[in-house]
Order: sequence, then C-alpha cells, then structure tokens
Amino acid sequence: MANNGEGLQQVRDIIAAAHKDCSLSEKLQFYDQWATRYEEDVTILDYKAPRLAALALASVCLLNRESKLVLDIACGTGRVAQELHHCGFNLFHGLDGSAGMLEIAKKKDLYQELKQSMLGQEQLPYESEKYDAVVIVGALSDGQVPVSVLPELLRVTKSGGFVCMTTRSNISNLQYKAELEEGISSLQNKRLWEEVLVQEVQQWEKATSDKEITQKSDYIPGVIYIFRKMSPLPIAS
Repeated sequence: MANNGEGLQQVRDIIAAAHKDCSLSEKLQFYDQWATRYEEDVTILDYKAPRLAALALASVCLLNRESKLVLDIACGTGRVAQELHHCGFNLFHGLDGSAGMLEIAKKKDLYQELKQSMLGQEQLPYESEKYDAVVIVGALSDGQVPVSVLPELLRVTKSGGFVCMTTRSNISNLQYKAELEEGISSLQNKRLWEEVLVQEVQQWEKATSDKEITQKSDYIPGVIYIFRKMSPLPIAS
C-alpha cells in the first residue's frame, strides 16, 4: 500500500489529467475509468467542497427542505446529494457527462432521476422553472464546465429558488474564476438573480501542484456562491 505522500502524489497526477486539454471523448473515458476510485482519491485530497456547499445551501434554505427539488449538476458519484441529505434535503435529480460516475451515484439510492448530458455542449435537458435549487460543485473550473452554462442554471431554477456554485481560487484557476465572476455579475446587473451568500474558504482541498503550496499552508482556497433567482419584472401596461 502506498504511503500518504505517495497516495497524494498519485491523486495530484490524476487531477492534472482531469484538467488537461483533450477531446470530449477522451475526457469522458477518463472520468468513466476514474469513477470507481474517485471517492477514495478525493478523501486523500481532503476535498471539502461537497460538505461546505451543502451547509451553505442549508443555511439559506431554512424551510421545508425535505420537499425542495434539487438539481445536482455534474453530480459525479453523488457526494453532494449525500451531504445535502444529511442537511435535510430529500429530493434529487442528477446530471453528469460520465456514465461511469452515474452508475456509482445510482447505487446510493438518493436520486429520483439521473440523466447523462454534457454541460456546456447542449441545453440542459430540463424544462424551465423546474427546480427549487440548482447546485454545481467542483465542475466550474479551468478545463471543465464553461462559464457559458450560467444562463442554463438560471433557466431551470424556479423564481425565488437558489443557485449554488463553487470554484477554486488557486493560482491556476484565477483566470477562470475572473470569467465566472464576470458572468455572475452580468446576470446580476440584468436583475436576473441576486446575491445571497459568497463564502471564501481558505482550506478547500490539498494543493495538487507544488507551485501552489505556500509557507503557510499546503491547501488551496475556494469559494461558494449562492444566488436567488429574481421574479420577472411586471410589464408596464
């Protein structure tokens, strides 16, 4: 068995492969192969995003969580739904591009519906104004889901519902984060959603590159955003 240092280095190599520029079919093949050991690897990485995002959403969604329908986008193996379930949410639909990841998620018996679809490649396969909350944890980052998906997250959310998003704040993801925040601000300026919570987290996960380890910490930071979809403005008569 590999020691902790060797295990962390193996995970670093895997994460680097996940973010490399490659064809869509190659990326899907990578995630399908990674599915069976994904949860073991992110545990080694001390990946906190699913738990922190669930707690953040629960902190703003105070009433009737058990009856709120949540869309878990880029659901992977279902870790976010597990954490949300611990917080009192019970109704989940999940979406991911990887059939292998969806197979693991299905075995957890948390989702009433699971679909396979490539984010950013096509419209989300859901009707508008369907979900009380939409969450996307871990997929909004360089080399993963494009920022152009934001209007789709908003479209499928009910008026008054929540959109919960996360991204990393490490050096290699700063350009993507800036583009993400520009997209967030654009929708905010159009009064399509309003800020509810922005939570900066210093210990998001262990750094996957020696370049991002500092003298103070071997963790990288991240951020949680929660926005509420605003109701359409009435049309003047």
